[in-house]
Amino acid sequence: MKHLGRHVLAEICGCDFDILNDINRVEEIMVNAALEAGAEVRECVFHKFSPQGVSGVVVISESHLAIHTWPELGYAAVDVFTCGEKVNPWDACNYLTDHFNAKQTTAKEMKRGMMPEVYLGEAVNL
Repeated sequence: MKHLGRHVLAEICGCDFDILNDINRVEEIMVNAALEAGAEVRECVFHKFSPQGVSGVVVISESHLAIHTWPELGYAAVDVFTCGEKVNPWDACNYLTDHFNAKQTTAKEMKRGMMPEVYLGEAVNL
């Protein structure tokens, strides 16, 4: 059975407060993580919360990267969802871990779009 994409869910902990609370730095790091993974960036939307925290999405041709930060806890919840074989979501996660100065990252990968070959146009014996 083939899959359409890979979805990495990452718990990034022990991060630098000042980085996670800076909307411009979070956006820059997220965009660079996408590029580091080999993605083509299309659009970005980020929002700064009061008194702290940032949420955002980087839309890539291959799907998306999303984040929500809790600077006061040094924590970021991150999704990296990629389709196709060109982009490696783990490269993006490793980049984020490094650039948020994280002390620990726990992540798991899920295969998305697990579809029988018949739906992917490879076997059409109906």
